[in-house]
Amino acid sequence: MDHETRSPVKTRTLLAQGLGPAESATKALVSPIHMSTTYLRDADNGYSGGRIYGATDNPSVQQAEALFAALEGAQDALMFGSGMAAASAVFQALERPTHIIASRGMFYGLRAWLADISVFGHCVTFVETSDLDAIRRAMRPGETGLFWVETPSNPLWTITDIPAVAEIAHSAGALLCVDATVSTPVLTRPIAVGADIVVHSATKYLNGHSDVMAGVLAVAERNGLWDRIRRGRAQIGATLGPFEAWLLMRGVRTLHVRVKAQSETALMLANRLAGHPALSAVLYPGLRSHPGHAVAVRQMIGGFGGMMSIRVKGGEAAAVATAAQVQLWKRATSLGGVESLIEHRASIEGTGTPCPADLLRLSVGLEDIDDLFFDLVQALGSAAAAAGHGKDGIRGGV
Repeated sequence: MDHETRSPVKTRTLLAQGLGPAESATKALVSPIHMSTTYLRDADNGYSGGRIYGATDNPSVQQAEALFAALEGAQDALMFGSGMAAASAVFQALERPTHIIASRGMFYGLRAWLADISVFGHCVTFVETSDLDAIRRAMRPGETGLFWVETPSNPLWTITDIPAVAEIAHSAGALLCVDATVSTPVLTRPIAVGADIVVHSATKYLNGHSDVMAGVLAVAERNGLWDRIRRGRAQIGATLGPFEAWLLMRGVRTLHVRVKAQSETALMLANRLAGHPALSAVLYPGLRSHPGHAVAVRQMIGGFGGMMSIRVKGGEAAAVATAAQVQLWKRATSLGGVESLIEHRASIEGTGTPCPADLLRLSVGLEDIDDLFFDLVQALGSAAAAAGHGKDGIRGGV
């Protein structure tokens, strides 16, 4: 009788075991941190150990790369010292001046950098990538070589249909790169639905403990662009350090349970806040009212992530005042950690930001849903009272 074919292990198992111990000599369950920056050369001038220099050959970093390649269903993965280092490496490795179509809504640090990317000879068109017709109108035959999509997009959490954009990109002979920092491999695996490269700011959910700066790229199929990215990383020293790689591997083992719990809490919180009299909008793809909800249901399997935003009636002053009144939510930049964060994003991004001034970005952590909800409600009420609003948090007569 034939044995049943065993399917590949699930994402949760890959994460929990971190590909298993890498140190065969000691059989240690937890891998050591390999701090060496260089390796011995043999008497015959060879490197029988297989490694030459720490910038490209660190075992701690390579273990993380192997895990993220497996998680993304990728041929290869590369670790970087930050999410920006990973993202910018793609654009810097383009072989010729290229027209790039990018999501209008995205992490502002990358958006600001892309606005000045003409220094490399490239041209960027920012479009609302949830609008497939807008993407088609923005294309330049023979010039458009890269599509850059962030979904859900920061901080409005717009959803872009990855398979649909992949079809458009590939029909034009272009590549599709997806920033999946917010969805993580737990909820979305872009390569499986047509993406060529996936990027994560591993500083966020992948590490999940607000104590590591890291970035990762994963590629569906090695090609010339990937080879140039790898060479460029070594040449400019954008690699991740071994201690950070070890911390990242420790943090990522709980990614599945963290993301699932944060997604559940965020959905409950969004539903409770929807319709609150002090808010003009709750932005979360898990809400049926969200314009991208139907696509998110198809594309984000098992949850809608832990990120959401609220827009406060009364404008910027009311939003800032609300953030000032929270007790449990922490006023801090970043996202994806175990603690819940609140941020008035427009004041962080500064002049020229496309972020609405009345918006507060919320990174939902692992705290109790009731505690998080009531802390926000009291903050909204306190801010309204301080501004002379009515009891329900709405300006009188509005």
